[in-house]
Amino acid sequence: MSKPLKDTLSVKRNIRHFDFSEPYWEGTKQKKLVLQRCKATGKFQHFPRPVSIFTGRRRDIEWKEVSGKGTVYSYTITERGTPGFRGQEPYAVVCVTLDVGVNFVANIVNCTVEELKVGMKVKPYWHPLDDGTHLCMFQPDKD
Repeated sequence: MSKPLKDTLSVKRNIRHFDFSEPYWEGTKQKKLVLQRCKATGKFQHFPRPVSIFTGRRRDIEWKEVSGKGTVYSYTITERGTPGFRGQEPYAVVCVTLDVGVNFVANIVNCTVEELKVGMKVKPYWHPLDDGTHLCMFQPDKD
């Protein structure tokens, strides 16, 4: 019998938005993953920053929509969560290498302990937040 992972969807989240990350959060309102891309190098970066991590210049940043699909690079199963997550155990946090080459850390939902593997294909799962944005989590991509 598969041991289910809890999804942490009932955890109240208050996420602080910075001015330079607003395009990211605006994209989540439509369940779109929009990441920063350096125009000079063509490389993506995540988490949002005020400048390109490749050139150090603000003017080199543009925002591009990506699929959000990727592969689990690493994960941990949390048996004892921090105060806000207590009672939600066990839940998993995954590090996903997106198809565009950046790593993205988030919870995984709709997954069992037995299913969760390094190399597993995943796709976004959009969890609605109170402010109209969505939190990007991941779920197995069984397509």
